[in-house]
Amino acid sequence: MLSRVSLRAVAQLQAGRPLVGACTTHTSAASSSLPSTYQEPPERDVVNFPRRAMPIHPAPVKYGFIPEEWFTFFYKKTGVTGPYMFTVGLGTYLFSKEILVCEHEFYTGLSLGIMCIFAVKKFGPKVAEYLDKEVDAADKELTDSRDLTVKSLEEGVALEKLQQWRAEGQNLLFEAKKENVALQLEAAYRERVAAAYQEVKRRLDYQVERLNVDRRIAHKHMVSWIVSSVLKSLTPQQEKESLQRCIADLQALSARA
Repeated sequence: MLSRVSLRAVAQLQAGRPLVGACTTHTSAASSSLPSTYQEPPERDVVNFPRRAMPIHPAPVKYGFIPEEWFTFFYKKTGVTGPYMFTVGLGTYLFSKEILVCEHEFYTGLSLGIMCIFAVKKFGPKVAEYLDKEVDAADKELTDSRDLTVKSLEEGVALEKLQQWRAEGQNLLFEAKKENVALQLEAAYRERVAAAYQEVKRRLDYQVERLNVDRRIAHKHMVSWIVSSVLKSLTPQQEKESLQRCIADLQALSARA
């Protein structure tokens, strides 16, 4: 437990660089730490070069400190007893050649090892719990920072889409303005055509009225000329006879009445 916490604490001190354990199952958790919307690029070889991730559990050990992979390394070649025979043979060789000498410092080291094991068993869980909380807090801080960045980027994408939608609206507005200008030009054209029609009609009406006036004047002049000619052709005797005839006609009319 303490070795697991120590590894994770060292990984946090190394600028957030994750440590990769010996077990291949640790790398399979890399995809779970990525956002759900993330997609690996097609040129990345995730099979031979998977993403590195911080291992949640340390590699399994035997006898408290010997990695289990040291034992499995011998299994395919020497069997189960290979690691033990190798250890016994290597120890015998070191002791027989006096490469490893058991002086008083050796027993002091054994004493210190026993004390370390006791300290780990006694205080390890509490220290591990404290370090786990620190690691979880650091992980949460990093996760929150990543989520905040992702959220800000998503908001930026949404804002960009909104701006694109507004730009499309501007295109529609430009089309509407073009149509309004075309309608204004059409209205101005029709207004000028109507003004030209009224002006031509006014001038034609003037010509018609002038011809009517000329005709009336000519007619009046002709009537006056005929009347004056008739009056000039009558003699005083004819006027007297006409007057007497009119008086006789009136008397006859009054007698009948």
